[in-house]
Amino acid sequence: MPSQEAPAHRRPSPVRPRFWLETALGALSGLLFLLTLVWPQWIETLLGLDPDAGSGAAEWLVVALAAAVTAGCALGARTEWRRAHPAPVRAAR
Repeated sequence: MPSQEAPAHRRPSPVRPRFWLETALGALSGLLFLLTLVWPQWIETLLGLDPDAGSGAAEWLVVALAAAVTAGCALGARTEWRRAHPAPVRAAR
């Protein structure tokens, strides 16, 4: 009787779609964080707006929010990964 287990290339991923969403959103917010640190004027250049009248406060707000979203998504993705890949149980001596 053949095995009912799917071949390795067809096996479903053990992580939920939430992991991939958090990973993608974390990567995107991480890029936004780095972009704003390296080139703070991207907001004015791309959107044609100067929301803080040149003070730089809007850029620092974007940096802070992007860093917080990146950290939150990284923590959420790590939690999802560990849920799908639990650590092996060690025998007591």
